[in-house]
Amino acid sequence: MKTFLTILGCGSSMGVPRPDGYWGSCDKNNKKNYRTRCSALISRGNNNVLIDTSPDLRFQLLKNKIKNISSVLYTHGHADQTHGINDLRVFFLKNKKKTEIYADKITLGYLKKNFSYYFKSGLEYPAILKANMIKNNFSLGFNNELIKFKSIKVKHGKINSIGYIFNNSAYISDCNKLSKSNLIKLINLKYFIVDCLRFKSHPSHFSLDEVLGILKEIKPKQTILTNLHSDMDYNILLQKIPINVKPAFDGLRLEL
Repeated sequence: MKTFLTILGCGSSMGVPRPDGYWGSCDKNNKKNYRTRCSALISRGNNNVLIDTSPDLRFQLLKNKIKNISSVLYTHGHADQTHGINDLRVFFLKNKKKTEIYADKITLGYLKKNFSYYFKSGLEYPAILKANMIKNNFSLGFNNELIKFKSIKVKHGKINSIGYIFNNSAYISDCNKLSKSNLIKLINLKYFIVDCLRFKSHPSHFSLDEVLGILKEIKPKQTILTNLHSDMDYNILLQKIPINVKPAFDGLRLEL
């Protein structure tokens, strides 16, 4: 059975265009420059594993005709990764059971504090989510739909974020530093989906030059750049990167 990864959103924290209509350096006539906030879906049969609940999740699910979510993995607790959590409610209503979510201790604490009503039943609304601490190695799904994961802790400015490795591919949406032990785990991947915010350096995200430096060490077959700021026009970026590196776009689907 085939496994797929769909980039639901590849934009930075304000998306492209920004809410005020600003496109930055991006050509608004190129549909691949329209970017919602970062999230991704890994699917194998009916097993749909969502990475992050972007504030644009409702739109992303509708656009990609996703009818069900089996479980959710979180990278970290920032708003652009979590504030679409309300859109998970429909799956409780459909499936009559809680959706399993997985995150590190700090992210779970943030979610339980700010969205407590989704984890503890109240007078009017039942809890819709079950919180699980992320493990280094774990599997989601059953039988031939099972997907095996490894989680790695990466630096994202002053906080940690979680990257996920699966099917000889990795998804690291928010990162500015990878340790030597991280790099060893990322050698010779089929797909490396990685944060590449802008051309200039940033204190909590990789720049293009930094990503290209990492690729020389880990040598993935294909690299997909995500978390793209409005500085990063799709076609201009294509001219500056090797043939086996591509900018992400919303709706990009990869067979793993």
